[in-house]
Amino acid sequence: MRNIELKARCADLETARSVCERLGADLQWTRHQTDIYFRVPDGRLKLRIEEPGGATLVAYQRPNAAAARDCRYTLTPIDDIHASVADLEATHGILVRVEKTRTLYLLDHIRIHLDRVDGLGTFIEFEAVMSPHHDDGATHARLADLRTAFAIVPADLVPQSYSDLLS
Repeated sequence: MRNIELKARCADLETARSVCERLGADLQWTRHQTDIYFRVPDGRLKLRIEEPGGATLVAYQRPNAAAARDCRYTLTPIDDIHASVADLEATHGILVRVEKTRTLYLLDHIRIHLDRVDGLGTFIEFEAVMSPHHDDGATHARLADLRTAFAIVPADLVPQSYSDLLS
């Protein structure tokens, strides 16, 4: 699976919510998420626990860049969270835990995340879910339009994962 992603600091989540509504984005949910990152030699590996919801193991490769960037990932649903955490911790060791409240909006094939991350602050993230019928150039142009709509300036862009910012 593949996304094109962009992350930025967002000083005002209420204004961002208003922009989402003005653009016609569909509110999906607000959830608490715990992401447990494990030490791996290549890429990133995290176990995402959602409340309400279940757990998913996410393995992904994405460069750190303050621009829209390609992310390749796999998702594996997890039934036994406690056993999985214990196994992954024994195998890899825990790098960091990220606690956040995320609100998800959908706009076409783009997920808009409004995040409040414990210890870091508030962020907005765009994830364009790519498929064979989505054009990379058109998606980059759409993300640039969203940057403008949300008044994201270059100084707001965040190249790193939340795990990098906390570890």
